[in-house]
Amino acid sequence: MPAQRPALHTAVAVPEQLPRPPRGFTGRGAELASLARAVDAGDAPVCLVTGPAGVGKTAFAVHWAYDRRADFPDGRLFADLRGFSDTPAPEAGAVLREFLLALGTPAQRIPETADAMGAMFRSLTADSRLLVVLDNARSSEQVRPLLPGGDRCTTLVTSRDRLGGLIASDAARPVPLGHLPPADSVALLRSVLGADRVAAEPGAAARLAGLCDGLPLALRVTAARLAERPQWTLDAMVGELADEQGCLALLNIEDTGVSAALRLTLQQLPEPAARMFRALGLHTGSDLDRFAAGALAGMSPAQASADLDRLAAAHLLTETVPGRWTPHDLVRLYARHLAPQADPQGLHRLIDHYLYTGLAADAAAEPGSQPCYSLPPDFRRPPATREFEDRAAALAWYEAERPALEGAVAAAVAMGLHDRAWRLAVVQWPLMLWRIRDGWVPLLRTGLDSAEHVGDLDAQSRVRALLGWVLHEEGRDAEALVQLEQAPELAARAGDAISEAVAYVNLGAVLDSTGDHVRAGQLMTHAVTLAARTGHPPPRC
Repeated sequence: MPAQRPALHTAVAVPEQLPRPPRGFTGRGAELASLARAVDAGDAPVCLVTGPAGVGKTAFAVHWAYDRRADFPDGRLFADLRGFSDTPAPEAGAVLREFLLALGTPAQRIPETADAMGAMFRSLTADSRLLVVLDNARSSEQVRPLLPGGDRCTTLVTSRDRLGGLIASDAARPVPLGHLPPADSVALLRSVLGADRVAAEPGAAARLAGLCDGLPLALRVTAARLAERPQWTLDAMVGELADEQGCLALLNIEDTGVSAALRLTLQQLPEPAARMFRALGLHTGSDLDRFAAGALAGMSPAQASADLDRLAAAHLLTETVPGRWTPHDLVRLYARHLAPQADPQGLHRLIDHYLYTGLAADAAAEPGSQPCYSLPPDFRRPPATREFEDRAAALAWYEAERPALEGAVAAAVAMGLHDRAWRLAVVQWPLMLWRIRDGWVPLLRTGLDSAEHVGDLDAQSRVRALLGWVLHEEGRDAEALVQLEQAPELAARAGDAISEAVAYVNLGAVLDSTGDHVRAGQLMTHAVTLAARTGHPPPRC
């Protein structure tokens, strides 16, 4: 009679490796339902819980695993793959060995190689209803050797990266986690601080939720600081967090915090993507396209696009609309913290990028008009700039870039680049005329200050003519005339007949609206004469 083959393990073991359930778990109803649908949708599902650092992926996965324990009677395995950690990630063989031991395999029967361990693990789990939680994965390659073999097994992977390769090779079903909505953020504060303390200051609690950007890690650190200081009001903490200089420091406590989490994400990126992230700390707006990113980082738009996609895969950016990327508030603050490590010429390149692209947008928005300015003598042309098909495309660019352009004016002033600042202030004139009562006066006054600072008479005329027209459209005719009366003489002294003509046109229009029809007519006639002398129609800027 032939000898029987020895069993792989001597007794049936039901492993329970889950960490303790998370305390104060809040919200996530829609995401939990999405995960349940993904798990129940087919055989041997691999579900991929992704999201930015500090969003609560591990707590979410462990909470769900405890809630569904009964669905996995053959046990629950857990491994921290330390993909984003200061400690080295475990080798696949080390993880598989722990899994085999948990499944009851005697140590002396565990193979020596990782490949053989993987084969044994898949064999042991072939007929099991087992849950495997692989937490904090860095890459798809790290995960694949650890997948069980049974059709009734479920694998739950968490990662700060999108792990698109795992979706392609193993049909992993993504379950993205975003920042908590305001109500759930306040509920998380309540779970740590108690209902009475939060109910006493509901407005401050809501503001804290906003300052923490709905990020569970930031909310928990803030709540921990308040719990340690029962004499503090929530409103006092609001005041502390509202100060950008100290915000990130407050959101770190012992070995836990937002900066530490983001640092670990960043150190796993390829150096070009990490360099791009540091460059983003110099950006003057809230979102940007590949051309602006390329200018900041000193690279081509194509390379910038690849690096932006890599940052988005790591959940450091979000592509809010096709072709435009934005970080969450705390990520942006961290990038600003790293800005001193970026190329110091990045901001100068960005400003020149906006100067050049603004002229291209002007030409598309108002074909045939004279450019609002000539480029500065030391201007550095960007290696590539976007093209505008028509007026609508140009106006859409102005709208999207308006905050960044206004920020670029302030940055140029701070850097002493006043010859750039006034140009960036007037380059948006097509959008100004389209949305004339949209608060342009402060920007134009800043531009006028810069034009006066550099002593450029033609620049002063152009800014005053535009500023006067905007003031007139806002119903502030007395202020408008103060600006418009000076604009023609400044242009004449500069020897620019076109600027002089437009100044007279704007002055005449305002005088006509105030009842001085005779002088208005005279000025309009003179403007036409000046324009005819130059062979150009009067420009509108």
